[in-house]
Amino acid sequence: MEENMLECLRKLNLPEYVQDILNQSQGVVIPKSRNELLTLAMGGDENITFDIDYEVEGKGRVLEATATKCKNGIVVNYMEDYMRRRDPNSMLIADKNPTDKPRYEDVYHKDFEILRMDTFDWLKNQELIFFPFKSGGLEYGYDSVLVAPANAGFFAAGLADLQGFLNIDEITYDFKPRAVVFLAPPFRHTHFNGKQVVVHNRLQGIHEVYAYNLYPGPSAKKGIYGVLLDIGEEEGWVTAHASAVKVITPYDNEIVIMHEGASGGGKSEMLEDIHKEMDGRVVLGRNTVTGEKNYLNLSETCDLIPVTDDMALCHPQMQQGSKKLVVKDAESSWFLRVDNIKRYGASPQYERIFIQPEEPLIFLNLQGVPEATCLPWEHTLDSTGKPCPNPRVILPRKLVPNSIDEPVEVDVRSFGVRTPACTKENPSYGIMGIMHILPPALAWLWRLVAPRGYNNPSIIDSQGMTSEGVGSYWPFATGKMVTQANLLLDQILQSTNTRYVLIPNQHIGAYEVSFMPEWISREYIARRGSAKFKPEHLVEARCPLLGFGLDSLKIDGQYIRRAFLRPETQQEVGTEGYDAGAAILTEFFKQELVKYNTDDLNPLGKQIIEMFMKGATVQDYLEIMPMRY
Repeated sequence: MEENMLECLRKLNLPEYVQDILNQSQGVVIPKSRNELLTLAMGGDENITFDIDYEVEGKGRVLEATATKCKNGIVVNYMEDYMRRRDPNSMLIADKNPTDKPRYEDVYHKDFEILRMDTFDWLKNQELIFFPFKSGGLEYGYDSVLVAPANAGFFAAGLADLQGFLNIDEITYDFKPRAVVFLAPPFRHTHFNGKQVVVHNRLQGIHEVYAYNLYPGPSAKKGIYGVLLDIGEEEGWVTAHASAVKVITPYDNEIVIMHEGASGGGKSEMLEDIHKEMDGRVVLGRNTVTGEKNYLNLSETCDLIPVTDDMALCHPQMQQGSKKLVVKDAESSWFLRVDNIKRYGASPQYERIFIQPEEPLIFLNLQGVPEATCLPWEHTLDSTGKPCPNPRVILPRKLVPNSIDEPVEVDVRSFGVRTPACTKENPSYGIMGIMHILPPALAWLWRLVAPRGYNNPSIIDSQGMTSEGVGSYWPFATGKMVTQANLLLDQILQSTNTRYVLIPNQHIGAYEVSFMPEWISREYIARRGSAKFKPEHLVEARCPLLGFGLDSLKIDGQYIRRAFLRPETQQEVGTEGYDAGAAILTEFFKQELVKYNTDDLNPLGKQIIEMFMKGATVQDYLEIMPMRY
């Protein structure tokens, strides 16, 4: 290794075993700019297509993915449908620290140290990409490094975009890695039967992430999320699974909404302009029984100033004593799913950025023709002949106009749930109105259960109702569920001036609504500003888990039909269908909440869960934790 490179590496204070891998490797490339990373992603400047393949013992050369150079960026496509979305069961824990997640040695009945050494040996036989970055952003983030094979340049470029990429020349000698990501794609075939596996090894002072596959979702993105959640467990804070937006009304009122929820719960959509028909009308909903459409005319909509897209850092150093939660984006780029962009004009503000970006972008699961423009509505076809439901674009924050980099106070925390259609004949948990106001205790329960919900496009198992787990970030957390439950309750108790709402998407009763409920709710909440909800405007939901519904909702001079506010008033649903759906939802909560009711749970949390189990009313939840109307 060249002396000047050795000098660069010395100031990173790398663990000895990481330095050893670099020293013994077949060469190390340390990119110092985004352009260098994009060149590596294509295997060189001269290539317009590039195969990402590996020698796999017993299988020969295995092609994992292809990269195509387009006018607007690099388009990556995986060979297998399975690799085009995140496997929610990819995480394994290798260490002995407390965890509720499966341990590597329990699943594979082997000591991880053997695989760890095999991984290091494999990396030593490769030419490597190596660079430092910040997990959680440049200002409040934690020193980290990546060690990856050189032909996985697109993965390295994606991680560099998503996290806070650092130029090694500009790093000072106080750098000390808190996390290290090792990428070894062939091990998916040799050790894990083709499955996506990411192993977390929490050592003293350093968190190792072993990515044994090339899809960045469970490693470069959610793997780093796991690092932040682990650090938060140690330090007493959380990184919320949330988008956040400052909404400015036509009358210049401003309000910040943070939208949480499981994958597919509408986080990215909260940052999108309301979708309209070609004639400017808004389709509020389409009746799945009769086919009837309900329209709304909105002459002026609010301006949206993005704050976060998926991960909101709630670092204690940012909290200001205002009794409102303060958040900042934990990412340098957004991993945007564009399955809802099915045609030109569906999302103009993003399409403009994607098609003519100021810098080349990285696209996943989209059709790419060399030296042509990659179009966000041309999704790669799966082997079934259907479009891949998880097309993605990695969008650097700096390319998003007017995005806010500073910490902001959250006025309203909303929680999104994907809901199926509900009718008398086929009852389901799709019984939520367009928006529900939740007492804080109920808001906490929803964050423990975090239903993953109906027809999830982001992950591979989306049948029926399942739980994403505590905070809706549990698939990415390495520790104990009850620890996270306590942290979330403390956060709510300390943020008494932040209000809580619940918003469905996809269906309200018998109506197909897509993400319209959150777009309408966003407009309504922003127009109200700091105005209180008067008790006479709220109606206790028939299902206590849903807190309060709205008796009426008027926006831009138009009243929303009661059918969208209280689904039990729909002829296709009625109280019969609603109550059957409420029973499904309540039973699901009972099954999920049992696991939290342990001696390690905050006594107040224990009291709230026990109240729910005994059939608490909305008023009971208000008495235990008052609500800011």
